[in-house]
Amino acid sequence: MDRYRPSYNVAPGFNVPVVRREDGGDCGGAVVHCMKWGLIPSFTKKAEKPDHFKMFNARSESIREKASFRRLVPNNRCLVAVEGFYEWKKDGSRKQPYYIHFKDGRPLVFAALFDSWKNPEGEVLYTFTIVTTSSSSALAWLHDRMPVILENKDSTDRWLNDSSLTNLDTILKPYEESDLAWYPVTPAMGKLSFDGSECIKEVQVKTEETRSISQFFSKGVNHGPEPKLENPSIKNEPIEINQQKGTKEVPETQDDSITNKDDYDIKPDVASVSVEGTGDIPGKRIYEELSADAKPFAKETDRLNTSPVRKKGKGATDKQPTLLSFFRKS
Repeated sequence: MDRYRPSYNVAPGFNVPVVRREDGGDCGGAVVHCMKWGLIPSFTKKAEKPDHFKMFNARSESIREKASFRRLVPNNRCLVAVEGFYEWKKDGSRKQPYYIHFKDGRPLVFAALFDSWKNPEGEVLYTFTIVTTSSSSALAWLHDRMPVILENKDSTDRWLNDSSLTNLDTILKPYEESDLAWYPVTPAMGKLSFDGSECIKEVQVKTEETRSISQFFSKGVNHGPEPKLENPSIKNEPIEINQQKGTKEVPETQDDSITNKDDYDIKPDVASVSVEGTGDIPGKRIYEELSADAKPFAKETDRLNTSPVRKKGKGATDKQPTLLSFFRKS
């Protein structure tokens, strides 16, 4: 336990205290053992470098089928207690982490499996993987997987001590009770170097807005009645306002996770910049910025629509109408 360091941002490879069964002695059948998160199977070759990101989660539907897990189910079950966990909400290229916890602040207890492996130096390394299941109905909007949460003492005792494996199916299910809470947190915690209470501080999530071209130019600048456009397709074309910074994508792991590997720069948890809520944007600023952006377009239109060999008729001018000048008419 001297290797354990509490953290707001735990990732695979970190030392975490788990509760496992131990027969005999005066420990009452259970002990607390500090293990590394991210399973290293005992059959791993000694020359192979341990990769804790490869199996930090185990799907409950396949733990009796995969060689890495099925031999652990009878006797190598353990419990992991945490204050909360993180999960990403993915929306296209955007990703936003959420912190999930019990409303009353009590710890969440996860079902897990552990194993031991001897490295080339002869040191025995204990590691564990957290068992996951399909998401609950309340959290399906956020992710399609969640950790197996053991809801009471009966379920924790059964997972730790029950020798009848058929009874375990009633435990390995989504947590459907209504006492879980969640809120968005800063994506900056996707970096391992980011730790502390800021990891679980609630942030405001900005929503995207879409406005038509006519709304941009009419807001805050009164140029009289809005003129009718000759080209309806231009009028109805939306322009998106999105000032949120994106996050870096990293390939996903083999198994689904509580917090997927692609949510990290080099490990599982979360990443990006806190997003503030958005209100109305001053009309003058919108008009000035879009006017500046439209100038190159206006110049190009002038060049393309002006024939170098056409003679000017009586009363003709050098200037051709542009999209910008059209909206500036009063």
